Amino acid sequence: MSNDSEIKLSDNERLKRESNLLRGTIADDLKDGLTGGFRGDNFQLIRFHGMYQQDDRDLRAERAEQKLEPLLNVMLRCRLPGGIITPQQWLGIDRFAAEDTLYGSIRLTTRQTFQFHGVLKNDIKPMHQLLHRLGMDSIATAGDVNRNVLCTSNPVESELHQQAYEWAKKISEHLLPKTRAYAEIWLDGEKLETTDVEPILGATYLPRKFKTSVVIPPDNDVDLHANDLNFVAIGENGQLVGFNVLVGGGLAMTHGDKLTYPRKASEFGYIPLEHTLAIAEAVVTTQRDWGNRSERKNAKTKYTLERVGVDAFKQEVEKRAGVSFAPIVPYHFTRRGDRIGWVEGIDKQWHLTLFIENGRLLDYPGKPLKTGMAEIAKIHKGDFRLTANQNLIVAGVTVEDKAKIETLARQHGLISDGVSEQRKNAMACVSFPTCPLAMAEAERFLPDFITQVEQVMEKHQLPDEHIILRVTGCPNGCGRAMLAEVGLVGKAPDRYNLHIGGNREGTRIPRMYRENITSAQILSELDGLIGRWASERQEQEGFGDYVIRAGIIKPVIDSARDFYD
Repeated sequence: MSNDSEIKLSDNERLKRESNLLRGTIADDLKDGLTGGFRGDNFQLIRFHGMYQQDDRDLRAERAEQKLEPLLNVMLRCRLPGGIITPQQWLGIDRFAAEDTLYGSIRLTTRQTFQFHGVLKNDIKPMHQLLHRLGMDSIATAGDVNRNVLCTSNPVESELHQQAYEWAKKISEHLLPKTRAYAEIWLDGEKLETTDVEPILGATYLPRKFKTSVVIPPDNDVDLHANDLNFVAIGENGQLVGFNVLVGGGLAMTHGDKLTYPRKASEFGYIPLEHTLAIAEAVVTTQRDWGNRSERKNAKTKYTLERVGVDAFKQEVEKRAGVSFAPIVPYHFTRRGDRIGWVEGIDKQWHLTLFIENGRLLDYPGKPLKTGMAEIAKIHKGDFRLTANQNLIVAGVTVEDKAKIETLARQHGLISDGVSEQRKNAMACVSFPTCPLAMAEAERFLPDFITQVEQVMEKHQLPDEHIILRVTGCPNGCGRAMLAEVGLVGKAPDRYNLHIGGNREGTRIPRMYRENITSAQILSELDGLIGRWASERQEQEGFGDYVIRAGIIKPVIDSARDFYD
């Protein structure tokens, strides 16, 4: 849709074009002992290999005073389609986190995978080789590519979930970069002349990051409207028969720039299973060719759809895939949160969903969570499923093993009967001290803030109720605050934009209610709003639906046009 010779491309386009298919000079940088980081283009290129260079911002000023380089390290995000990991794999990553990272923790993410934080340069290559031995990798979990493919965790309808999960894996594999750069650099693979080609992603890859999900109604636990491409599973008699396809969701924006905004995904139509990979490829290649390569802030699929029109984009996908979309098959969502605790599947196996606050697995005083997970992994015969809500499912537990698993979980603080519904339905991104984009606290802020919200709920006689509440330390959307009933978006230390008016199903974007206010001011606002909700709401009416019905905030109907009204 655009002629690259007539526009000025962003520097990232140069970087990708000159990278020798993502190799750059990363291998040379690994040997450079003068710095703990990566230089020049390699700082960006390592993202395509699943890593971000970071430093501990709590220590930055102190190290500068000592004339020391910042404590440079990398965060690695594993590729884990559908979030499934075996107990043996878990024990391997548990040991690495304990012995070879600065923080000793395993972080479960909103992208249904895990992250290592604080890996020093000398440990980076051994880390990748460990993942390889365990049957995992971090290819394409960052950068301008299709990232980790999400899949509804669904521990109940086991057969339907297994089929959907297999498609999540197929989509992930189909859309991966084909370059051998990862194997050559990290796994000592044979260095070849550059003969590799990228038939789907292209020589300069995608204009911007690309996210895909597979979702099984009535659970919207993957927040489909946060993703560029979504496959909504349609089942008949417990068997997967096809997908509704939705395109163009995304939550990131830039403070002060009204040309950026969150957007819900648009419905394209229904396809039978055999066309899944063709449609996935056609959506990706259309975005590859039509996306904005001049202005990265407007390079995501959602902006391409707004610029060219949904119908034009859809028709191009049909043309490239050789497939016509059928009308959308009716579907609906009833919930997003994980089913914390035990549930029995239709296969008569049991599944235990553990609430992991902020997804951070570490041994805390009196709550050795990380050790507890390792102890469970030593005896568990099923698998683990990481959820897109930062929780963990011990899946496929037999009746005989159920009591042993629960005992271990309780002994290590992984089960606590006193966790409120409000706490279970709150989420935050990592933010400080490791994220370089952080403007305000999120993960470290959330637990105490939720305690204060719980007190407000108790005050208004709603101790068993909940509000979908999310905090993100900047406007990039990792905590998915733009699909919450109450979303806090960081602007500066202890200052956030307060958004309200999303819904429990995750199908409405909240609107900004107050700008740049402190956490104390937010609590005061919530106190008044929750008080009104408690006294005026209709039966079973969620907070987000109430503030819309009561006229407290206008609903966001079309975010491209009325999000800032």
